[in-house]
Amino acid sequence: MSVPQANAPQWQPQPPPRSPRKKHRVFLWVFLGVQLLFLIWLIAGIASGSGTPEDCGTLDKQACNDAENAGTAIGVGLIIVLWAVVDVILDITYAVHRLARRP
Repeated sequence: MSVPQANAPQWQPQPPPRSPRKKHRVFLWVFLGVQLLFLIWLIAGIASGSGTPEDCGTLDKQACNDAENAGTAIGVGLIIVLWAVVDVILDITYAVHRLARRP
């Protein structure tokens, strides 16, 4: 009778290989949805700047158009600033999420 060697490999059946889990990219779709909403809001804000000079009360046509253009520029600027702030917040949230899941 032979004595098994101490360093001999012990052969065991290998479990079947698991298929890699498909990553759900939920954050990507949320991020793209937020971008789309801000883009629609920006286009609507730009388009809302057109009005008739009768809406200005006592201002003449030139002053009315200038005021309208200034208001539209301020509104669009605020939308862009808010868009940038929300993107930074989303980026920081994603970075914290990635760091928390890191092995």
